[in-house]
Amino acid sequence: MNEQHPAVEVTSLHVRFGDVEAVAGVDLAAYAGQATALLGRNGAGKSTTMRVLAGLVPPSAGTAVVAGYDVWREPLAVKRVTGYCPDVGGLVTRATAWEHLQLAARLRRMTDWEDRARDLLERFELGDAAHRVTGGFSHGMGRRLSVALAALHEPDVLLLDEPFDGVDPIGVEATLDVIADARARGACVLVSTHLRELAIEACGEVLVLRGGSRVATVSASEMSGEEGARAYRALLD
Repeated sequence: MNEQHPAVEVTSLHVRFGDVEAVAGVDLAAYAGQATALLGRNGAGKSTTMRVLAGLVPPSAGTAVVAGYDVWREPLAVKRVTGYCPDVGGLVTRATAWEHLQLAARLRRMTDWEDRARDLLERFELGDAAHRVTGGFSHGMGRRLSVALAALHEPDVLLLDEPFDGVDPIGVEATLDVIADARARGACVLVSTHLRELAIEACGEVLVLRGGSRVATVSASEMSGEEGARAYRALLD
């Protein structure tokens, strides 16, 4: 049993949009220096849970605490300590990749950020596209830039929502490196994905969601191989 205080703690989380309950009583504890996957099919409640943790969507019931801050009462404090890659959108189509990084650095009052920004662009093979507007980016290029933006300020909590969606192997490897680097410096990482194999490669623990509810929390090793694939299918049935 982990005796650390969780960096992210969610208790009986419910999120309703009108008559639709997108999240139905999720519990979650994630820790500094570790990576946890939210795994499930589309519509399982993964992205809504991540938006709550990023301080973008208020809980309808339950609590969510990020780095000691209540997401509902202290959303600005939550935004300061998190880096968030949304599942869709988030980029300004008329701005270049470099302008996105520059704006993110200024909003966070970062100094000496340029070298890190260049390093991230090179890691994600976006160096040659640094001064192109993102409206001309492919879906995969946009995903890669969104991960770089989330990681730029080396946040205490890194929230990556579907970071592997439509991303080529080089982008996948770069994202895995960003996750490993964040863990090594003691950050808490949460990754939502519908891709089981990448979930277990990126993370040590897997939270399986179905229909807005948590159906299991297991180690990544228990989700690996053919036996893990069968167990995962059984959890989704």
